[in-house]
Amino acid sequence: MTAMANAHEAKTHLSKLLERAHSGEEIILAKAGKPYARLMPLAPSEKRRSGQLAGLVVGPEFFEPLADIPPSTGTRSIGYWRPKPSWSHLCW
Repeated sequence: MTAMANAHEAKTHLSKLLERAHSGEEIILAKAGKPYARLMPLAPSEKRRSGQLAGLVVGPEFFEPLADIPPSTGTRSIGYWRPKPSWSHLCW
């Protein structure tokens, strides 16, 4: 069964309309008398199964310390990157 509600009614009675939609009813929301949106129940989601990633989890070697990496000599700082200022516009 499809019902129609205008925008004012939808704002005033949203929780009631949501309950009706959740129970399986489809509600058309209208603006200025023209259909604008559809309020309907979501499709039931599948129950998640545990163990789907079995065998894909990293081993203890993942937690070993990394090799020493020399620090970068670029202009990057911790947190964000800012480009070097261009001074070419000040040269004559």
